[in-house]
Amino acid sequence: MTVRPTVMQMLRRLAWGAALAVAVAAPLRAEEATDCLSEDWNRRIAGCTSIIENPTTKPPERAQAYSLRALSLSLKGQYEDAVRDYDEAIAIIPNFAVALNNRAWAYFKWGRGPQGLGDVEKSLQLNAFSEHTWDTRAHIRQTMGNFTGAFADYERAANLGGERMVKLYQCGLASQRLYQGRMDGRYTEEVRAALRTCAHSKTCDPLPADEECREPTS
Repeated sequence: MTVRPTVMQMLRRLAWGAALAVAVAAPLRAEEATDCLSEDWNRRIAGCTSIIENPTTKPPERAQAYSLRALSLSLKGQYEDAVRDYDEAIAIIPNFAVALNNRAWAYFKWGRGPQGLGDVEKSLQLNAFSEHTWDTRAHIRQTMGNFTGAFADYERAANLGGERMVKLYQCGLASQRLYQGRMDGRYTEEVRAALRTCAHSKTCDPLPADEECREPTS
């Protein structure tokens, strides 16, 4: 599958759990937490590393810092290092749904999607209402040739994610020349047919490069 590694697309995927990650990161110490939540990847890595290496850091905070550092490593394309950090986070909090989903996506981006299947399925067991997690499994299933399953997951993501998720798919499908309608966030039969066609090809990604969709999805 061709997945264009644009910054904002990666942020959408790896930080789709960012709102949750930020929420659980609230107890972190002020300056370190600020750095660990920075949008600057290198600053985030440094801030999260400080928290991880601080001997007074409590296990839940350390797990959160590992997960957020992994997020930046993934954004930098350092998937192997990111997976190692997610391993640490999940070892501390086995039911860390966001980290499980993000580790699955890191495996997918690393070209090892099947290794992430168990993670994303466990994440779905923990939170079946995350459109982003259904989309992760759709991508992995698509690379594995389970096209029917992938389409079913994309549909679930579209239904759960509503207008914004549908707009992302509309714009991505338009870039694949499979959709010519409006970017209005309505899950019409035209969108559904285009998504089905895309899901049945290993070379098609219904998610767009962000620069193509900044205005429609803002």
